[in-house]
Amino acid sequence: MTTPSPRIWFITGATRGLGSAIARTALDVGDRVVVTGRNRQALVSAFGEDSDRLMSLALDVSDLSAARPAVDLAVARFGGIDVLVNNAGYGHLSLFEESTPADAQAQYDTNVFGLMSVTRAVLPVMRAQRSGRIFNVSSVGGMVGGESGTLYCASKFAVEGFSESLAGEVARFGIQVTIVEPGFFRTDFLEPTSVRHGSVPIPDYAEAAEALKTFFDGRSRNQAGDPEKLGRALVTLADAPQQPVRWCAGSDAAAMIQSKIDGLQAELDAWKDLTLSTDGAYAFKPEVATGAWA
Repeated sequence: MTTPSPRIWFITGATRGLGSAIARTALDVGDRVVVTGRNRQALVSAFGEDSDRLMSLALDVSDLSAARPAVDLAVARFGGIDVLVNNAGYGHLSLFEESTPADAQAQYDTNVFGLMSVTRAVLPVMRAQRSGRIFNVSSVGGMVGGESGTLYCASKFAVEGFSESLAGEVARFGIQVTIVEPGFFRTDFLEPTSVRHGSVPIPDYAEAAEALKTFFDGRSRNQAGDPEKLGRALVTLADAPQQPVRWCAGSDAAAMIQSKIDGLQAELDAWKDLTLSTDGAYAFKPEVATGAWA
């Protein structure tokens, strides 16, 4: 029986939280891991010095010129990249009018454009290999919007659309893409060091803004999700012959997404007659409904 070769993982935002848990699980099963974060010394403090199975690299994904050199270093060290985990990101949780255009730009620079930049740098490596697994960490907020999520959920909805479309483009090269949709996990996501709130208080929103902040502060470090179990789940998915395009993590995420599906179905049914009344003389093309836009 042939022993499979250790996989090579490239993980962004690995200093703490979900990224750290995923990296530790991959190391535990004997794989080789490139951990990246904005501060390399923080990675060394968290994981130790580089070894034959570990490489730490400084990478700020919001710097769009930084991804390719980091990927080049990883490939030079380990010879390829089998699994990419785009985990780097943060949450800007505020009511829309209490945020600024700069807040929106910063949220997208990290959560969307940074993710795209790293993916763009890794894809040529995976294409050359004719194999690869990509996990784009979205959120239940990438499927279900809510108050205070105007910027964060918008960025994660963008990740979902990007990833679903990319999955079709790269499947021909043996590359699989999975959108990971965690619910609330016990990380520092809601801690002041990570989460950002509105910077332009408006009296009309004062009561709602305070209630939302109190809710999130109360959830911090009390979330149901276990980061270590999510890390193990991603290793399981990476072992699967065929990954799902979407995978939600946590009972809270599953319940919220099921409610969203039920609501979408109810709205579709309620307005179906009006929907169908907009068709013109041309015949309906089933391929449009299945995602083939051409």
